[in-house]
Amino acid sequence: MEFTDTGIILDARAHGETHAIVDVFTEEHGRWAGLVYGGQGRRMRPLLQPGNVVNADWKGRGEDTLGHFTLEMVHARAGEAMGERLSLAALSAACAVALATLPEREAHARAFSAMSVLMATLDDIDVWPALMARWELGLLAELGFGLTLDRCAATGARENLIYVSPRSACAVCEEAGEPYKDKLLPLPAFLRGAATTATPGEALQALETTGYFIETRILHLSNKQLPEARRRVIELLEMQAES
Repeated sequence: MEFTDTGIILDARAHGETHAIVDVFTEEHGRWAGLVYGGQGRRMRPLLQPGNVVNADWKGRGEDTLGHFTLEMVHARAGEAMGERLSLAALSAACAVALATLPEREAHARAFSAMSVLMATLDDIDVWPALMARWELGLLAELGFGLTLDRCAATGARENLIYVSPRSACAVCEEAGEPYKDKLLPLPAFLRGAATTATPGEALQALETTGYFIETRILHLSNKQLPEARRRVIELLEMQAES
């Protein structure tokens, strides 16, 4: 079996003395792992950085085998982000979330396209935090854990939806949520499509909500927490907002 696809490097780990096992999020085949011969070498290490876009040729004896990759650089996203701490943190966070949540060898083309859009904006701090939240919201839906954000879970109202219930993953309007607001999650207007822009504070609120559901709906199934890289990008955004 073999295929050729466009992919995003998510992770590379040492295998033996010279090789590496690389996880690639491919457009048509989903998250796929393979051996890269010489992956620990000086020539290959820059290519295998998380976030880089590659042409990936995979070959294996069958679908159940590890197989091996031949990779060619398309876009050195990791190198572009190296000079900006927040951009690099965002790149690392997106790759870590994709690695932790996406099932192996299951195509998710919409999640791939949305991640590609997110990565293309990482040089613009006014844009990518909100896009990251939207990408994570779409990722939840893609994996079968979508949030219901178009009506209030308590009253059915479609106006003044400012909370999300952590239990039902449904929106809650301001009036119904007031007595329980300390237990509800924030729902910024842009996250439900009621606004086209987001302030830094609203983007952080949205990431709080999407992060909660990624951790409690997906990662808990394998006894995992949000990746450290995802937590770190929130810390940096909070520091940025306070400065």
